[in-house]
Amino acid sequence: MSETRTEAGTQRRQKLRERLLDVARQSVAARGLGGLKARDLASEAGCALGAIYTAFDDLDELILRVNLSTLERLGDSLDAALSQADPSAALLALARAYLDFARREEPSWRALFEHRLSGGARVPDWYSDERNQLFGRLETPLAALLPGWDEKSRARLARTLFSAVHGVVALGLEEKLEETPPEALDAQLETLVRLIAAGLAQEAAPKS
Repeated sequence: MSETRTEAGTQRRQKLRERLLDVARQSVAARGLGGLKARDLASEAGCALGAIYTAFDDLDELILRVNLSTLERLGDSLDAALSQADPSAALLALARAYLDFARREEPSWRALFEHRLSGGARVPDWYSDERNQLFGRLETPLAALLPGWDEKSRARLARTLFSAVHGVVALGLEEKLEETPPEALDAQLETLVRLIAAGLAQEAAPKS
């Protein structure tokens, strides 16, 4: 009987987690991370405020779980770009796919970069592993462009390239530097990636 009650309690907790995650994902998608309030979340999920901390360790875990699902959707969007056989074309396709996702899911995308763990807590492995897979997708075409580079150097370059693309996308969507119509942002991003790809190809070319 005790085991049955334990199983029932586990199932209730899992259902509560799923319900809270679903409501939180919808809230972030509609209103951004700033619109996610614990009291509103509990009300919309139909549970007590304290129940959130029964289902999750804290609000940080809940937000990371929401962001994890965003990372997974972003990863799915990027995977199609890797079908490009030419590594330079693959880099450009990845950048375009990233921009398309940011436009399509802007509040959720921004939440990936706005959240900060409280108290200097360490990012859990299950989250950092998914985040690192994004950089891994960049490393595939980089390995073809730079076959002579070691894995560690390519991994660092992947993060540098991501930072450059993200900077163009974020500033372009925010229009903080100047008004940036969609077609202008598309052109800016393409120019950046083409120049980087050409430079990497030249770096890998045999020196005469």
